[in-house]
Amino acid sequence: MAKLKTVLTFMLGGALLGNLVATIAAPRFMEWYNSTPLASQTMCNLPQVVRDVTAQLIRAQFIGSGIGVAVFLVLGIVFVQARAKKQQATPPPAAPTPTPTPKEG
Repeated sequence: MAKLKTVLTFMLGGALLGNLVATIAAPRFMEWYNSTPLASQTMCNLPQVVRDVTAQLIRAQFIGSGIGVAVFLVLGIVFVQARAKKQQATPPPAAPTPTPTPKEG
């Protein structure tokens, strides 16, 4: 159960990190993608543009979260396997030998 918890923690961290990266990077990409060529003036349906840009940002965040989950899933599995091998390589501590109690009498 501890291994699953560790992997799920890695996945959650990856999702949050991927979402953060997408939130930072996506607006610059969307600005470039939605700009008009040669800076000409255009008439547009502004509410539709706002809906489209918002949908693109949310889609980018989902993609970033998914990529983060996938990458950190692999990293979590590698981490758990490495920790398990390390624990198998170290021998358990030797049991203390019982000391005989002196007999009274």
